[in-house]
Amino acid sequence: MIDLQGIRRDFLRGTLSREDLLENPVAQFQLWLDQALSTELTDPTAMVLATSSREGQVSQRVVLLKDLDERGFVFFTNYESRKAREIGSNSKVSLHFPWFAIERQVMVCGVAEKVSVEESKAYFQSRPRESQLAAWASPQSRVLSSREVMMQQLQVLDKKYADSEIPLPEFWGGFRVRPCQIEFWQGGAHRLHDRFVYTLQAGGNWEIERLAP
Repeated sequence: MIDLQGIRRDFLRGTLSREDLLENPVAQFQLWLDQALSTELTDPTAMVLATSSREGQVSQRVVLLKDLDERGFVFFTNYESRKAREIGSNSKVSLHFPWFAIERQVMVCGVAEKVSVEESKAYFQSRPRESQLAAWASPQSRVLSSREVMMQQLQVLDKKYADSEIPLPEFWGGFRVRPCQIEFWQGGAHRLHDRFVYTLQAGGNWEIERLAP
């Protein structure tokens, strides 16, 4: 049996101080994202999205960050999926960017809301044709009798739209997570990690505080 308790490593890639931080957390996130991209980190735009059901059962899955500005973090999905249904009953969500290879993490808490149809259509039309067809073919989060059923539906759609533009499904689009709190975590030696949290204040300004690791 593997000795899980014996698996450990130290974090020595850097430190994070208050002086290092920009006053705006979205700008700070963009800086860190640019650095993650420059290191050729695998899937730096992948983020873990946590939602909860009406009963309080939390669920998580990985989605991809597809847009970012002062309004928040955008991802796209099937509006009939489990995540979308849970957002419909409780719009408070969290995001986690696990950049372990560079000993960094970013955690975001906020409220998810649908983006405009125009935004969803613009992104949908930018996707590869195969991805557009897959959005139509997959009844996301529903029980499937077999994979073959879904693949047959894909073939039907492929023929249907062989000579025409694939339209945006009414059940598919984006969510924007408007942040109220963003935490930046930098691994540190001896488990004394550096953690700073930005919290949105009533006046629209951000308060920055250091947290104990």
